[in-house]
Amino acid sequence: MGTATQNGEPGKARLGAQSALRAGGAFIAADVGGTNARVAAVRTDADGGIELLSWQRYPCDDYPDLAAILARFLADHPAHAGVDCMVIASAGVVLGDEVINSNLPWRISLSGLRQRLALRELHVVNDFEAAAHGTACLGPADTRLLTPGLEASCEGTALVIGPGTGLGAAFRIPRGGSATVLPTEAGMTAFAPGSERELDLLRWMWRQGNRHVCTEQLLSGPGLVNIHAALRDSAGLPTVPMDPAAISTAARAGDAVAHEAVRIFCALLGSVIGDLVVIGSARSVFIAGGIVPQIVDFLPQSDFRTRLIEKGAMRPVLERVPVRLIQNERLGVLGAAIWYLQYLMQDERREFLPVSQSPLS
Repeated sequence: MGTATQNGEPGKARLGAQSALRAGGAFIAADVGGTNARVAAVRTDADGGIELLSWQRYPCDDYPDLAAILARFLADHPAHAGVDCMVIASAGVVLGDEVINSNLPWRISLSGLRQRLALRELHVVNDFEAAAHGTACLGPADTRLLTPGLEASCEGTALVIGPGTGLGAAFRIPRGGSATVLPTEAGMTAFAPGSERELDLLRWMWRQGNRHVCTEQLLSGPGLVNIHAALRDSAGLPTVPMDPAAISTAARAGDAVAHEAVRIFCALLGSVIGDLVVIGSARSVFIAGGIVPQIVDFLPQSDFRTRLIEKGAMRPVLERVPVRLIQNERLGVLGAAIWYLQYLMQDERREFLPVSQSPLS
C-alpha cells in the first residue's frame, strides 16, 4: 500500500474501494500527544483512497489548548475552511465533555472544540487504536526491521506499542478486507522486574511514594528519566535533571550511568513486548513513539532481544516474530482517518440492515 511521503509533500494511502463512502469529502484528522499535535486535512477519492491534502506538527506547550492549535491549522490552510468533520486520536479517556489525560499539558473540551471550530461531527479515538489502524498503510520505507533475518510478514494479529510521553499499545486483528483494533492500557499494568537491578528500581519507586508502580513509569520518556535518577541515587551521585534526549546523548559520550539506564530501558522494552505478544497471540510487532528512535542504536548491544524471547515454553514462537520500528510520523493521522472511514462504513451498513420481523400470530 502507498503511504504519505517523507519529504513534506502530501501523500496518498490506499484502503480499498469500500472506503470511498464520501468521495471527494474532506475532514480533519489529528494525532494529539503529550509533546506534539499533528494535524492533517484528509480527502477521500472514488478509488477508495485517502489523501493528505496538508499536514503540520505543532508543539503542544506553545498553545493554550487544542482548539488554538486546530484553529491555527485551519487559518494557515484557508482552502480547507468550512470543513466541519474531525477525528482526534488522543491518549486518555473521555469523561463527560472532556478528554482526560495526565500526559497532555491541557484538557480537551469537546463542546469547546465543537463551538470554536463550528464542527458538525467530532470523534475521539484512542491514539494507539489509531496507530494500529495506520499500520495498514505502511510501506517498506516507513519501517526499520529490528530483528534481522526474520521475514517481515504482517499476516495475522499485529502488536503496536510505543514508549513516548506515556506507554501505549494496541492489537490489530485482520478481518477480511478490514481489521478490528483492540486498544489497551498496557502502560497501567504493574511493572514486572526481570533482574536484581530491576528489583532495585522497583524498590526505589516505592521509596518515592508509588504504591502502584506501573509499566509506563519505567518504560516511557519519563520512565527513562526515572531509571537514570534511580541509578544515580544508588551510586550516591547527586540528582541531575536530564530529559531522555540528554540521557541518550550522555550514554553515547561514555557516561556509565546514562549508558546503563539506556540498556535497562532496552531490556524492559523487549520484556514487555514479549509479554504482550504472548497475551495477544501477535504475529508481528510495530514500535511507534518518540523514545525508541533516539536509542535504536543501543538495542543490538542490550538484552532487548533476549528478554523478548525468553518466555519459557513460548520461546520458539517469539523467535519467529518480526519487530519493526515505525519511521513515519504521519502514522497517527493516517490511522485516525482510517478509523473514521471504517466508522462511516459501519454507519452505512447499519442504515441498510433489514428490519427483522416476527411472524404474525
